[in-house]
Amino acid sequence: MAKIRVNPAQSTLRNQTVIITGASSGVGEACARHFVAAGAQVVLAARTQSTLEALAKELGDNALAVPCDVGIKDDCQRLLDTAIKHFGGINILVNNAGFNARGDLEEVSVEDMERVIDVNLKAPMRLSRLALPHLKAASTGCIINIASLAGRFPLEGEAPYSASKFGLRAFSLALAEELRDSTVNVCLVSPGPIETGFILEDVDDVPDLVFSQPMSTADDIADAVLASALDGKRERAIPAASGLLATAGYLLPGLRRALKPV
Repeated sequence: MAKIRVNPAQSTLRNQTVIITGASSGVGEACARHFVAAGAQVVLAARTQSTLEALAKELGDNALAVPCDVGIKDDCQRLLDTAIKHFGGINILVNNAGFNARGDLEEVSVEDMERVIDVNLKAPMRLSRLALPHLKAASTGCIINIASLAGRFPLEGEAPYSASKFGLRAFSLALAEELRDSTVNVCLVSPGPIETGFILEDVDDVPDLVFSQPMSTADDIADAVLASALDGKRERAIPAASGLLATAGYLLPGLRRALKPV
């Protein structure tokens, strides 16, 4: 297990309740470990019940497993209701669950395309809306959406995924403006490629352009999520240099084509 880095300032997270979707592996699992190490209570959400419950058991009394599918509205409501019943409220929502269907659009089934939008965009929007009254009721509240540099940079071969992350970024920034005078922060963490199964288990179908950028670890992204929970910064791109390059590639399509490996 990777060493969990805990800053003493993270004591402000003690006894706060954090819902983490996609928590059974990768970035979600790393976030769960980091938050628990900082003294928070975590509600772990994912579809794989056995893995989720094993992680909750390992993390101890401050962790609760709620197997669910965030692409289903009733499951989202049940997740929030269970968290509130068990821990008494919600302080932080981390929308991390993700799904991808790689390939040119005509090669992707309609069902997979719709699943990408359901999980990556509709679920964070739905959970944010359902959680918002509870986050406002807390002394401090925070929504942290895990977007992607594919939400700044149109990525051919992953058009539905890129569209979902563009949408999530726009939603998050707009919601942050709506809530700027409230006690609820809305934050984005936008990673480039990450060394998790989300990429490594599908490596043959990942666009070459993805591998032209530095790879982060799940712990790197979890660190950024905790930092966002603490300071409420609007957006973090990981790595920062790749974020600047992605924005430049969006504004200058010719540069984007030039960046593609030959």
